[in-house]
Amino acid sequence: MNAFSPARPSLSHVTDWVFDLDNTLYPRSCNLFAQIDVRITHYVMELTQLTFEDARSLQKTYYRDFGTTLNGLMSQHKVDPDHFLSTVHAIDYSPVIPHPDLVDAIRDLPGRKFILTNGDTGHARSVLAKLGGGDLFEHVHDIRAMTFVPKPHKAAYDGFFALHGIDPAKAVMFDDLEKNLVVPHEAGMATVQVVAGEDYAHDQVEAWELGRASGPHVHHVTDDLACFLRERP
Repeated sequence: MNAFSPARPSLSHVTDWVFDLDNTLYPRSCNLFAQIDVRITHYVMELTQLTFEDARSLQKTYYRDFGTTLNGLMSQHKVDPDHFLSTVHAIDYSPVIPHPDLVDAIRDLPGRKFILTNGDTGHARSVLAKLGGGDLFEHVHDIRAMTFVPKPHKAAYDGFFALHGIDPAKAVMFDDLEKNLVVPHEAGMATVQVVAGEDYAHDQVEAWELGRASGPHVHHVTDDLACFLRERP
């Protein structure tokens, strides 16, 4: 499914291609982030001595209110971000399989390619190695580069634009979460929401995380990123 909005019918002007990582460059059905999600819950349990259910509730509250659970834990519990990131990313990456069609589609894009992720660079490199695209991107701008102020906060994008000399009017942002497309749209970027298939479901994913939006900040929607990039408007 590719939905090309008439409000932004063409990406021919784009010179900088900016991609989220988790559930964007690999399908949500890999359940890779589900592993991380559970490890975050156990991290919160150990930190707070809450039950699994209460820790998960707190985790999701911080995620909504602070942009990431980590940002909430740093703000409210003075958690060491390096310890948190190394703990929650100690996962099995085998569900991510090589995706030569996507790798080729990204490689063929005209201009620079970046990753803008609330995860860390080590996690991104592990994913890219499994996809077969370790050399695709000019830079991985991760949560440390954001000084731990995550998407969807404006500062996360402003720092990225400044560091790499990106003109938002000549750039496009791909993300699975529509809330992360609000600031890019306001800055002048084209936006694409990468969504899960209609039949996707998992215990670790809540309904609001799969939401699709039709507001002005979402210019295009796709559930097949490789196809979208090959057929881009």
